[in-house]
Amino acid sequence: MGLYTDSRGHDEDPLTKAMAPPPDESEAERQVRLAAEKEAQKRSDAIDEELNRQRINEKKTKCIRILLLGQSESGKSTTLKNFQLFHSNKAFRTERASWRAVVQLNVVRSVKLILHAMTEVQAAASPSTVVSEAESEAKYPILSPEHLRLKMRLLPLQQVEETLLRKITPGYSAEREATHLSPVTNLPYFSRNTPSEPALNSLTPWQNAFNRLVSGPRTSLDSQDIDFDDPNDPGVILNACKDDINLLWTDPTIKELLLALRIQLQDVGGFFLDQLDRVTSQKYIPTDDDILRARLKTIGVSEHRFTLKAGNMMSHDWRVFDVGGARSLRGVQNFHMTRTIVRPNDDASAAWVPYFDNMNGIIFLAPISGFDQVLDEDPNVNRLEDSILLWKSVVSNKLLKDTEIVLFLNKIDIFQAKLAAGVSFGHFVVSYGDRPNNFESTSKYLMRKFAGILKQFSPKPRTFYCHLTTVTDSQSTQRILVNVKDMVLRQNLSHGNLL
Repeated sequence: MGLYTDSRGHDEDPLTKAMAPPPDESEAERQVRLAAEKEAQKRSDAIDEELNRQRINEKKTKCIRILLLGQSESGKSTTLKNFQLFHSNKAFRTERASWRAVVQLNVVRSVKLILHAMTEVQAAASPSTVVSEAESEAKYPILSPEHLRLKMRLLPLQQVEETLLRKITPGYSAEREATHLSPVTNLPYFSRNTPSEPALNSLTPWQNAFNRLVSGPRTSLDSQDIDFDDPNDPGVILNACKDDINLLWTDPTIKELLLALRIQLQDVGGFFLDQLDRVTSQKYIPTDDDILRARLKTIGVSEHRFTLKAGNMMSHDWRVFDVGGARSLRGVQNFHMTRTIVRPNDDASAAWVPYFDNMNGIIFLAPISGFDQVLDEDPNVNRLEDSILLWKSVVSNKLLKDTEIVLFLNKIDIFQAKLAAGVSFGHFVVSYGDRPNNFESTSKYLMRKFAGILKQFSPKPRTFYCHLTTVTDSQSTQRILVNVKDMVLRQNLSHGNLL
């Protein structure tokens, strides 16, 4: 600590000055201050002791550390839920009451986005609204008076959303983030007014509920008991609005409107509008598939612990880390993900890598269905391009050179559906040229692309592990995760890390 000279020429230590007691402190105030300082020191010593105990235990216990990486909505949380489903099965299913609220929230969010699109189209048509030339020339279907009456009847869902958020996050600690839809790239007026999506910090009670799947006390949030006769249950209003929601979603004019705005609700996590009768039933209880498909956005870093066994090998403790995928979360300055926006040419992984340089394996998820979409955070960057940039930054990082990386080219079901519908892969990925617009050719092209980047930029030779995945398909994902577990364990045994 350096000294500075005050105006009177005296050397003074700033820290000593800051810690000095008030000059006019009374004896009673002094005793209170000393007692508070003693208590603070006791808490500090206890924290240090606990940290040392954890370090000692970690040295004694051999565990496997897995890091889940990928852009927002790449499937990281769904992959984690698959781990939980197959390795904490009983506890996973005790969470159904909590996930019921999440599914209901997903339904409300989908409806709100449609209603918002209707509102914005009406506003854009108003002479008093300032829009771009491209927006003024765009052709949108005309909403009828019945559409507007339908919209009014669904306004109570706004209150349902607030109620659900309070149920999911005690104290209503949800943060707000931009909803991750296929952006309206040709309509800046709409894209900048898209309603926000609740985002839960990884340190909130909801996220900690996942940790309770493997240990710790239960709370009422985890109870499977649901009072279906509770008049304040959000499911009551949802059930009452079911027919109107179905009318809205199936209306040809609304379908045309969403298509014109490039809003692809079916491609977004947490889409349940095609199953309204079931999920809006007052006695609805989520299935395993519902939980896998439900979307609950989290920000920050979360750690989840399991005891897994691969093949005939002994069981090992596994720690799976889920890192927030939004661009604003990648350039972190500390473990709790201080928001620092990174640009496309930045090394997005450089800031967080030092916290994860001891990982035994990385599961990197690249949602290839986003080849025709752009990022919400930056509408100038294609989603597939962003995955490739992040993949390059990860495989080229020298701190991760000894970490095995498994690539999941994810969301192949949506990818196949787009190709079948005639969306041209080569139109968005120019380097693909005029090769066949089918799944076999395009998927092989992408595998070669990612493999080439690994070979070119990895600091040392590494095996290319790649799977074509739909992580919402629990059975196929289970087989893939078994292979990943075997691979990681065998690699670490061969390196002598677990001997």
